[in-house]
Amino acid sequence: MKSGLKLPQVYRKLKTPEAIQLFLDDCAYNTDPVVRAPVDVAVVKKAHCMDGALFAAAGLWKIGFQPIVMDLRAVHDDDHVLAIFKAKGCWGAVAKSNYSGLRYREPVYRTLRELAISYFENYFNLKRERTLREYSVPLNLKKRWHDRWIYTNEMYDDISQALDDIRHYDLISRAQEQSLTRVDRRSFLAGSVGRLKSY
Repeated sequence: MKSGLKLPQVYRKLKTPEAIQLFLDDCAYNTDPVVRAPVDVAVVKKAHCMDGALFAAAGLWKIGFQPIVMDLRAVHDDDHVLAIFKAKGCWGAVAKSNYSGLRYREPVYRTLRELAISYFENYFNLKRERTLREYSVPLNLKKRWHDRWIYTNEMYDDISQALDDIRHYDLISRAQEQSLTRVDRRSFLAGSVGRLKSY
C-alpha cells in the first residue's frame, strides 16, 4: 500500500528502488557542512550517506515499502547507512556513497547479515584497510518519528543517535580481524571510481 506522502515532484518518477538509486547516483556528493532533509535533497540534488539513506527511505515508503534504515559500523572509517527494503522475502538496499561498491544491492539476500556482509569486500579506507565490522538491527523511521524526518533536518541528531544506540552484531570474529589483508591496488582503484579526492 502506498503511503499518501506529500513529496516533491521528483519522487513521482521514482517508482522502483532502482530508480531511487539512479537518482542518488546523479546527485552530487554532499560536502557542505549541512544535513539535508529528503525534501531538500530532492531540490538541491546533493546528498551524503545519511542524506541519501533518508531520501531513499522516503522514496521507498512512497512506493509501498516501510521506511527502514540500517547502520554499518566500521573501524578507522566512517559508518555507512543503508535504506533497506524487502521484496519476495529477500533484502535489498539503496545507498549514497563516495565509493562505488557501497551503493545499491539487489533484493536477493535472505537475511540482514547476508546483506551486510555483501558490503565487506568493498568497505575500505584510504589506507586500504578492510574496515567493516558490525551491522545494526533495522530502524523503522515511521514507527519512531512518523514522517517528520522527511520535511526537516531537525530529526537528524535523534536518528543518528538512535542508529548508534541500537543493537549491532559482529560480522567477523577477532581472529578473522587480525588476519585481514589489505585491499589490492586494482580493487582500491575500482572502488574509488568517482570518489571526491577530499573525502
